[in-house]
Amino acid sequence: MMTFFICVAALILGYVFYGAFVEKVFGADGSRMTPAYELEDGVDYMPMPKWKVMFIQVLDIAGIGPIFGPILGALYGPAALVWIVIGCIFAGAVHDYFSGMLSIRSGGASIPEVVGNSLGMTARQAMRVFSVILLMLVGVIFVLAPAKLLTGLTGMNTTLFIFIIFGYYFLATILPIDKVIGKIYPLMGALLLVTTIAIVVAMMFGGYEILPNLDVTTNAHPASKPLWPLLFVTLSCGAISGFHSTQSPLMARCVKNEREGRAIFYGAMIIEGIIGLIWATVGLSFYNSPEALSAVIAAGSPSAVVSEVSRTLLGPAGGFLAVLGVIVLPITSGDTAFRSTRLILSEVFKVKQSKAASRLMIAVPLFVIGYFISTQDFGMIWRYFGFSNQVLSALVLWAAAAYLAKEGRLHWIASIPATFMTAVVTTFICWAPIGFGLSMTTSTYVGIGVAACLFAFFVVKASGAVAAKRAEAGAR
Repeated sequence: MMTFFICVAALILGYVFYGAFVEKVFGADGSRMTPAYELEDGVDYMPMPKWKVMFIQVLDIAGIGPIFGPILGALYGPAALVWIVIGCIFAGAVHDYFSGMLSIRSGGASIPEVVGNSLGMTARQAMRVFSVILLMLVGVIFVLAPAKLLTGLTGMNTTLFIFIIFGYYFLATILPIDKVIGKIYPLMGALLLVTTIAIVVAMMFGGYEILPNLDVTTNAHPASKPLWPLLFVTLSCGAISGFHSTQSPLMARCVKNEREGRAIFYGAMIIEGIIGLIWATVGLSFYNSPEALSAVIAAGSPSAVVSEVSRTLLGPAGGFLAVLGVIVLPITSGDTAFRSTRLILSEVFKVKQSKAASRLMIAVPLFVIGYFISTQDFGMIWRYFGFSNQVLSALVLWAAAAYLAKEGRLHWIASIPATFMTAVVTTFICWAPIGFGLSMTTSTYVGIGVAACLFAFFVVKASGAVAAKRAEAGAR
């Protein structure tokens, strides 16, 4: 039990100290006017209270990732806990902070435009494609997962829930952000936090041995799936997730003051890390072995684990509320996934979104495509989502590093995690069946080699940028 509390404390201390350091490196300026005031339009740009923006950010980024990902990550053993803590503090929260703050500095622009500002037009076009594909996959996954959970709760037809959830997503996509999202998210957030904490407390006082296995050096996966690089792709939300960068600009358009950014962006990721930590601990402690956990997952996906754990620990009524709290996560990310896609496409095609007709022009075909994707194989959708998600995280970290280098600031806080994530995604796509199918040894060498070359190239370019900035300053 003490190990769990140490991990939680590490995340909180990471926010207090490393989060403050990241904010200082970025140079948050409380005197600058934010897009919420400068571009206020009553639809997407509007100032909102800090606490409300933070609650919305947590729910925007969370999805099913910090629950399903850690449950699947628990199959690998306690190494999942190490990745959540280290990944969240030094990679995920840094990624989320810069995706939000650079959007603020870019007038509330969506993440492809933010990346393009730092890495150029080629990167901008690549990010536009990657972002739209990822968001469509996320939107569909976050329709199917809650629909199946609701079917388990009620016994009603899954297809009916798919149509209902799509209908809600459509409204949340086209209505002003304060009409639906701004009103119901705080309530949903409270339900999520209360039920998540209730589960871990019930397990602690229910006679379960918390984290009986602490051998982080051994891969415990029953199917002997390789920890490298699969853990770092499977367990994304809770550690680092590129999807978050598509959501941060939504709240960047509502932030009143740049000094609020650490709590809203870095802090929201730390909260997600704690949620992920709880569910990884549940996966490692509730079941007697990884084989037992794997059997439940194989029988009904991670949603079956959520249902069994919630009902066992909290009883029928408490279990119902807990599952409802879990259902909140994908629904409150799926709606903003479609909303983000609408805004990215509006920027690409330069269609102003202040009028309802303009929003409908983009949203209607978007949802037709989304419904078509929802009819495809869920497992295949999830595999492509995982890879696309982490490619996006690497690109955003490289963009943050490039921004810091151009500003003559400490780029290492972004370039080091960017290098690591580059090695992860390159190794994965070289090895995975959806990629090139190479041996793990060859894939790892290629992954590390590509990451090292990119890092060396970046350091050379960064040194040149710093020298140019110094020369410019000297000329003045």
